[in-house]
Amino acid sequence: MWRWISGMMLLWCGYGVAVCPVWPPAKADKEIATLSAQLKRWNDAYWQQGSSPVSDEVYDQLTARLKQWQRCFGSEPVDVAIPVLAGNIQHPVSHTGVQKVAHKAALRQWMQARSDLWVQPKVDGVAVTLVYRNGVLTQAISRGDGNKGEDWTEQVRAIPSVPGHQQGVLANSVLQGELFLLSDNHIQKQMGGMNARAKVAGALMRKNDKLQLSRIGVFIWAWPDGPATMPQRLTALKEAGFPLTARYTRSVRSVDDVEKQRAQWLSSPLPFATDGIVVRSANEPPGERWLPGEGHWVVAWKYAPISQVAEVRDIRFTVGRTGKISVIATLEPVLLDDKRVQRVHLGSVARWQELDIAPGDQILVSLAGQGIPRIDKVVWRGPLRQKPNPPPSNYHSLTCFYASPECMEQFIARLTWLSSKPVLDIEGVGESAWRTLYQTHHFEHIFSWLALTQAQLQATPGFSAARGLAVWHRFNLTRERSFIRWVTAMGIPLPQASLKAVTGLSWQEMSQRNTTYWRALPGTGEEKARQIVNWLHQPDVAALAKWLAEQHINGF
Repeated sequence: MWRWISGMMLLWCGYGVAVCPVWPPAKADKEIATLSAQLKRWNDAYWQQGSSPVSDEVYDQLTARLKQWQRCFGSEPVDVAIPVLAGNIQHPVSHTGVQKVAHKAALRQWMQARSDLWVQPKVDGVAVTLVYRNGVLTQAISRGDGNKGEDWTEQVRAIPSVPGHQQGVLANSVLQGELFLLSDNHIQKQMGGMNARAKVAGALMRKNDKLQLSRIGVFIWAWPDGPATMPQRLTALKEAGFPLTARYTRSVRSVDDVEKQRAQWLSSPLPFATDGIVVRSANEPPGERWLPGEGHWVVAWKYAPISQVAEVRDIRFTVGRTGKISVIATLEPVLLDDKRVQRVHLGSVARWQELDIAPGDQILVSLAGQGIPRIDKVVWRGPLRQKPNPPPSNYHSLTCFYASPECMEQFIARLTWLSSKPVLDIEGVGESAWRTLYQTHHFEHIFSWLALTQAQLQATPGFSAARGLAVWHRFNLTRERSFIRWVTAMGIPLPQASLKAVTGLSWQEMSQRNTTYWRALPGTGEEKARQIVNWLHQPDVAALAKWLAEQHINGF
């Protein structure tokens, strides 16, 4: 019954910015109704078929999104997360649930008032009560609403990792724990939840899925009215066939101890998926006093999700210096691993069209290598979608050396490229500075900035006199750059491996070389040789070379 509990406790949790959409009432009603219907279909598939078309994280985040929309527009809230199967088996001891803390400071405050503290991984599975009477497993009950749940006895008896018989102190006992999908060296930070919870729930609901039941483990996290001390409980559980509890329960004295263990479990191989850690005091009240929502002796500190559902605010197109058109989705900001993400590259126009993303859609984003945001998939498409038209695809590597309104994006991309460190290395002059300079001084071509005077630069709106002087000095320093750097700035299609081979040539000498010469250079084949010769004899390129010669640039 995890979805019912999460639905009741779910709050707009701060990973996204709770901003109400600017929608007319008719659109708001349509969006809310459509998302409600989709969540209900997913919910029915989960509870009736034991399948999960989306991950738990996506389901929870879209449920939160729906609740936010309902608050924004005053709609009657519909709890789509209430399961269609109501539990009717009374728990001998109620499940309290676990309150959550948002950060380290909140956990420190909680810990200050408690003693004899222990930390455990928050195993990602489904909660269960195991009841042993006279040494026999007599009942297994789903969590349900905390007081009553479903009878899972038949399915749980078929799980090899759950002992069917006990003796000694566990012969007559009530245990609470988590049924989870057994994993081989699961590293949460790299692999995420992998929808493990839904797979376990599906196996338990299908009843006859013996293969999947054989892959389920159990982690006991509570023993109401058990031995007085935690070491006694852990030893007894280990001897009774529940070894994971002892292996993954650690004594902690400070919030720093908890933080260190939390980080270790996040990046270490474990036999289960986790979504955080749980800190509990061994000083528990008698089981008869346990009530849903009132487990004041236990608290959870969840991991930040490795992926987030984000709403697409807009679709933008950029033209690179070679004319390649790229698509960028601007997003409602979300937080991923302490990184605020508000845009993601979707790739080429063709890939964007394949992904079929429009403003208003909900996409799942995560961080790739080096913290670069990426799209994992589209999780929800709104009912009212308007996709923008991409720019014409008539840009290429030989267009936009000269400025024009239709060339603006590629022209600025060329300027940004030539000022980069590997090319002319014009420190402190990036895309925004180039846009300011272009708008003020109306460049004719990509090297027009070289003719700007000190006075002109210092008078540029948005530039201080000091910055204008600094930029003027940096522009003048480019005159000392090597000839190869200048032809690189012009965009010659010469492989990096071939640059040193032409270091001693001048522009005139390069222009006279034929395809046979270029083909003989390292990394240059027949097609690339033709491209170089074609580039050298383009009218715009030749005109730029002539202008650079008039500016007395080396090699021209």
